Amino acid sequence: MTNHIVRFIGFSYNTLSYFAPNYTYNKTLKLFSTPRKGRLTDRQAKFLATSKQKSLYYNDLHIQTYNWEGPKATILVAHGWESNSFRWKKLIKTLHKQGYNIVSLDAPAHGKSGSDTFDAILYCEFINSVTQHYKPEILIGHSVGGMSSVFFQHKYQNTNLKKLVLLGAPSEFTNVLKSYTNMLGYNKRIQEGLNQVVIKRFGHKPSYFSSAAFVKNINLKGLIIHDREDDIINYDEAKLIASNYKNAKLITTNGFGHGLKDKSINDKIVSFINQKDS
Repeated sequence: MTNHIVRFIGFSYNTLSYFAPNYTYNKTLKLFSTPRKGRLTDRQAKFLATSKQKSLYYNDLHIQTYNWEGPKATILVAHGWESNSFRWKKLIKTLHKQGYNIVSLDAPAHGKSGSDTFDAILYCEFINSVTQHYKPEILIGHSVGGMSSVFFQHKYQNTNLKKLVLLGAPSEFTNVLKSYTNMLGYNKRIQEGLNQVVIKRFGHKPSYFSSAAFVKNINLKGLIIHDREDDIINYDEAKLIASNYKNAKLITTNGFGHGLKDKSINDKIVSFINQKDS
């Protein structure tokens, strides 16, 4: 969206909040939760067609999964916001060449998966459904896919998992929500209203949803990779997670931004995966 459109939307909802507050708060959360892109293109679908595809379900929502079969350990990869399983193409090829069994899923409202809206809690449940079926030993998440992976392991304590990789992952949901409200220029009424809608829908204040807090009870061997020049998720988020994740190593990069798409990054991930447990 252009700055002009963003300002117009923010002004419109700010005005509406005085006349129909509850309606406005729910509409602003829906806007926050609705990706503008991330569905598959023909080019992306062509690569994903090289996998064995399977449909899983959480409640009545379809979960699209892709499996590049291999004899070694199973690795599950979870992409981030406004993306899909194609974002892992190079890493998938690298790991599959080494014999790993690779599984990817499309997040809610992304790729070929169901739902009209997205949130990290729903993504956590999608990840749980996929892990129950494929039983991965390694979980890799980028951006909010990393946050949802932390939420998943915190909630379910999956004993089959041995390693967790977080790439450009946010720590505090409050910061994600603040970035959204600041971008739209929402007034205090909407900011407070959004907090109440989150409590009503998810049973907790936004501050409860903290990767840094949740990793305290995760014992998996962890790798955190974050770029100092990440303009989407601040590098301080990675430091906060790392300071609370007792069994994880933080690798800091420069110049790769939020996407962290580079052979050197993939090499670090592969090296971590190939390390024998001591």
